[in-house]
Amino acid sequence: MEEKKVCPGCCHKTKDRPEKEYKDLMNRLSRIEGQVRGVRRMVEEGAYCPDILIQVSAVNAALNSFNKVLLANHIRTCVADDIRDGKDETIDELVTTLQKLMR
Repeated sequence: MEEKKVCPGCCHKTKDRPEKEYKDLMNRLSRIEGQVRGVRRMVEEGAYCPDILIQVSAVNAALNSFNKVLLANHIRTCVADDIRDGKDETIDELVTTLQKLMR
């Protein structure tokens, strides 16, 4: 996978994703976006608290699922490629990312 800088002096990396992976991630995000809009509508319409909480739980589950897919793709591609290329610092980056995800 080719990584490039977003802007000069910036530390953010980018990734060119295969079309199938990109479409899958975007579809998942669109569904999550729709779910969040639905929760907002429920609040605006004065829906019963437990009903809203259940929908928020569904949004959280969808976000967790998105994270699992993205993390698996990252490990299979970026991390594996970097390790093969001898870039051991990628392991530290992965550990830091996992620690942040598990907060």
